[in-house]
Amino acid sequence: MSYRCDVCGKGPQVGFNVSHSHRRTKRRLLPNLQPVRISDGMGGTVRLRVCTGCIKAGKVQRAH
Repeated sequence: MSYRCDVCGKGPQVGFNVSHSHRRTKRRLLPNLQPVRISDGMGGTVRLRVCTGCIKAGKVQRAH
């Protein structure tokens, strides 16, 4: 299963951990994905993994 937002497509980024002596080691920066139930418009619900940026921006409407 890919670690990707189902709405905007945001995925992992690559960066460095930097120590005090400035030695750099690779790390992955993962998006903050949350499982959200969304109404599909036909009376049912769909579970999606959505990043918190999309939730805050109102790009998804949660099912009640």
